[in-house]
Amino acid sequence: MKKPIEWRSAFNTGIASVDHEHRELVELVNKIHAQLREGSPAELVEARLGELHDSIAAHFALEERIMRDCKYAGYEPHKEDHERLLDDIRDIMESQTADPAAVLAERLAAWFGVHFSTLDAEFHRLMDHR
Repeated sequence: MKKPIEWRSAFNTGIASVDHEHRELVELVNKIHAQLREGSPAELVEARLGELHDSIAAHFALEERIMRDCKYAGYEPHKEDHERLLDDIRDIMESQTADPAAVLAERLAAWFGVHFSTLDAEFHRLMDHR
């Protein structure tokens, strides 16, 4: 079975700790996707998606605090993009779709691919040069 998100060099921000945390999030997405593909009961689907939401929200909170602390000019659009992903995960949780794994894979693969290689890379490169 193909993973919804394969780590690519384009995702690297150049900051080892950030890249490590991003890799962990990608692995969590892939793990939860695999569990959902196995055909889980609705309550388990909700629990797994809740775990994913909480893990991603915690990462975003840390990243946003750092942005605020250093008065990062791109904070607002970056935060808005974070909120879009969290909204998507909540929508999947509430949708009761017949195939949550497929929806999760489609939405998150697209978001992570763009976000890591654009907004995160820009922010972390700027931080690395301070």
